[in-house]
Amino acid sequence: MEDVENLLKTSLAEIERILATKTVVGEQIVVGDTILIPLLSVGFGFGAGGGSGKGEMSSGEAGSGEGVGAGVGGGGGVKPIAMIIIDTNGVRIEPIKGTTASAVESLGSVIGKVVEASTKKDKSE
Repeated sequence: MEDVENLLKTSLAEIERILATKTVVGEQIVVGDTILIPLLSVGFGFGAGGGSGKGEMSSGEAGSGEGVGAGVGGGGGVKPIAMIIIDTNGVRIEPIKGTTASAVESLGSVIGKVVEASTKKDKSE
């Protein structure tokens, strides 16, 4: 059972390392005078288990008929949920709604609007 405990401790340590602030607040993107900061939703799940047993060996097999096993498995995902936009007009949050495909499309739209506004501002100066 010590193997299961070690697997679980190692898994939890890795999850703790992954779930840092940078996981939920993405790296900033600078476009002209505008700063974009993505906000992300992170979800995960995992499980661990193990066991040991004794049993009779079938005739002709060597060994004691004892066995031990353990395992850990998991999965996760990251989804953009909003964008913090910091520009000359102040700070605002633009939500990104829908499925992952539409979220990527929304993210592209938000970045496109920021680039367009930045380009217009540069031309007017």
